[in-house]
Amino acid sequence: MTIDWRYTVEKHLGILSVAGYLGPDAVRRFTGAVGWALARGTGPVIVDLTELRSWSAEGQLAITEAARRLARAGRALELAAIPADGSLVPSGDCPPIPVHADLAAALAAHCAEHEERMQGRHEWRTTGWPEGDGPGD
Repeated sequence: MTIDWRYTVEKHLGILSVAGYLGPDAVRRFTGAVGWALARGTGPVIVDLTELRSWSAEGQLAITEAARRLARAGRALELAAIPADGSLVPSGDCPPIPVHADLAAALAAHCAEHEERMQGRHEWRTTGWPEGDGPGD
């Protein structure tokens, strides 16, 4: 099992939506999606886990490594809608990872108005991601 992902650039942040199971087989794909986000956006990256069924210990480690990688680039990682089956416990050397109840709460935390978010919006996705299922759709 693996994941599908979609990366959307909003006005001052990026949203990396992940669907499926973030386990050992999906870590490379998730790492690649984080690289895509690094190359194509600025500001914090909200990792939206609304469609994530579950994650393994390896998947959680990939999240904390992504937070470190983004921090080295001067960007922050935030999580929205973590899976109900576990909480993220980053190691002591990991930058803080804010956790939001859902994507709407994460966006509200950034005071993003819908009209402002839609200006300059760009989106990329894997072929398995459903059409018309993005923020603001």
